[in-house]
Amino acid sequence: MLDRHIRPMIDPPLNRLGGRLARTGISANMISLIGLGFGLAAAGAILASAFALAILFILASRLADGLDGAVARAQGVTDFGGYLDIVCDYVFYGAIPLAFVSLVPQANGIAGAFLLLSFCVDGGSFLGFAVLAEKKQMRSGAHGVKSLYFTGGLLEGTETILFFLLLCLLPHWFVPLAWGFGALCLVTATARVLLAAQIFRDNGRP
Repeated sequence: MLDRHIRPMIDPPLNRLGGRLARTGISANMISLIGLGFGLAAAGAILASAFALAILFILASRLADGLDGAVARAQGVTDFGGYLDIVCDYVFYGAIPLAFVSLVPQANGIAGAFLLLSFCVDGGSFLGFAVLAEKKQMRSGAHGVKSLYFTGGLLEGTETILFFLLLCLLPHWFVPLAWGFGALCLVTATARVLLAAQIFRDNGRP
């Protein structure tokens, strides 16, 4: 919901920095992997109860996630680059809840499992929509230049990062926060399925 409003503010400085990085020869794929490394480091910091450090790693990870796209736009967007970016994102999205579950499995296990389930459902609805949108050659620039068709929703990347930061600030509130955010993820996925039912109902017929 917030992504389309934030992108006009963050894209210009990211594109400038991405252009400079592109001239050094570093690839967008390398930046994606560096971002994943920061994300996994954040999960490790959570396991060590170093929540302030986890916040720094999460922010560094998301900065890299923005920069890989900026570098790709400067060097040329590739299908594999978009694929790698999505894979790294979903590893990160799964690693943070898993870290909180592993930190206090007895208390956080069920809520964490529900949160991960909601991420799977939401991710499946997103990727399935992207596949069919590509088949219909649909395009959208609302979320910037992307290798996949991005459907908006109640919860997007910005809300998820804010949620992770909130978990690090209030780790003892993990259970109610996980249940609440997971429920909103399912609402987002349901809305996307209903949208897909409207757009793709014709089974490809003109």
